[in-house]
Amino acid sequence: MTLRPFGAVSSLERLNFAPMSNNRTELEELGEFGLIKRLTENNKAVNPSTLYAVGDDAAVIDAGDGMVKVVTTDMLMEGIHFDLSYSPLLHLGYKAVVVNLSDVYAMNAIPKQVTVSIALSNRFSLEAVEELYHGIYKACTVYGVDLVGGDTTSSLSGLALSITAVGEAKKEDVVYRKNAQEKDLLVVSGDLGGAYMGLQVLEREKKVFKETSGVQPKLEGNDYILERQLKPEARKDIIEMLEQLGVKPSSMIDISDGLASEVLHLTDQSGLGSVVYEEKIPIDPTTFERAREFHLDPTVCALSGGEDYELLFTVSQDDYEKIKGNPNMTVIGYMVDKASGNHLIDKREQAHPLTAQGWDPILKKEED
Repeated sequence: MTLRPFGAVSSLERLNFAPMSNNRTELEELGEFGLIKRLTENNKAVNPSTLYAVGDDAAVIDAGDGMVKVVTTDMLMEGIHFDLSYSPLLHLGYKAVVVNLSDVYAMNAIPKQVTVSIALSNRFSLEAVEELYHGIYKACTVYGVDLVGGDTTSSLSGLALSITAVGEAKKEDVVYRKNAQEKDLLVVSGDLGGAYMGLQVLEREKKVFKETSGVQPKLEGNDYILERQLKPEARKDIIEMLEQLGVKPSSMIDISDGLASEVLHLTDQSGLGSVVYEEKIPIDPTTFERAREFHLDPTVCALSGGEDYELLFTVSQDDYEKIKGNPNMTVIGYMVDKASGNHLIDKREQAHPLTAQGWDPILKKEED
């Protein structure tokens, strides 16, 4: 061992780490997106191949010959993102892959590979893990992607899943959140709020099951919204449809945290405002009925529920005729100048500020 003389500077000291502040800021004061912004505000890409780093559904990396790779990662934690008392491992594996592929499609790219990392507690058997992977492989088969690696480790508290998805696209085909233009139309695929209402049904039946011995869950008539929650699908078909129609969105994002939150992401990144019409927001009849049954406003469920994994995008008004009448897409509003802000026009034609109240894992409080 070589002893360094007093006064010599170690390699760690030369890194000039900033001292930790004595102040303490609770993470719930920032929320998920505030935390991300704080942690990445000084991030600087040093490699020319890094075309776009933090701030969109996926990072964009130059792959040469006019092609790019898009890379995205999501982590799912037991007790935060899923509840194994009603989430079958088969469906969980499928969903874990799909939520990442949705981010790739939101960049107007095609997913090609995934890696899977899992942390397991000793309560999981080999058979349970194999069931999880059956779901993972099923999603890979459905969407034509390859599982190319990952990691496994132990956990002291349940199950954690981290999936990284890699996609590809021509450089000129990539769609970012930041390029929406004033007067562009706001368009959403599918319908909204179903996943949230599926979760409400599952939570209700779990509570009844725990409180009343021998009572079986009553899930009949809820197949659609339960599947929206437990086994969602990424909208590969929308990307293919837009290409066939000759429509390239000016901006795009997937709806994982609620419609309102995603609209605000697009307007923030594009430096614009927006107008959204309540009566135009697509809501499935089952979602509507269950929301009323739970004494919830269906519109609020669509705006703030999350986990629908539909696509929200903007298109030029010149492309309206190409998408008009398409049952897979609904025009719900349009983009305005930033000074006008973001507003929801209700069914009485009254304007209300559009605010994000979607699910935030950093803000989630523990419940006994």
